[in-house]
Amino acid sequence: MDFSKTWSTGYFHGRTLRRAGGMFDANFYDVQTNEEFWVSGPKRDRTDGRYGPSNPEIDPEAVETYHAFLEGAPLPGRENG
Repeated sequence: MDFSKTWSTGYFHGRTLRRAGGMFDANFYDVQTNEEFWVSGPKRDRTDGRYGPSNPEIDPEAVETYHAFLEGAPLPGRENG
């Protein structure tokens, strides 16, 4: 997923997701369909699930980056914090 400079808009598989507050169970919505999503970064302790431990579904394009992150590498775009 790529984000705008302000992190208020995300781009994923042709979708444009906009950050919004006040949604019951989401923090982003698709600007074309209004479908809601919960977007969160990975955690090194592998507790990536929103409501408890789970095995996250990792996009095939991100597998290498995800495993490097688990080994201590910074996430792309977050090298400085």
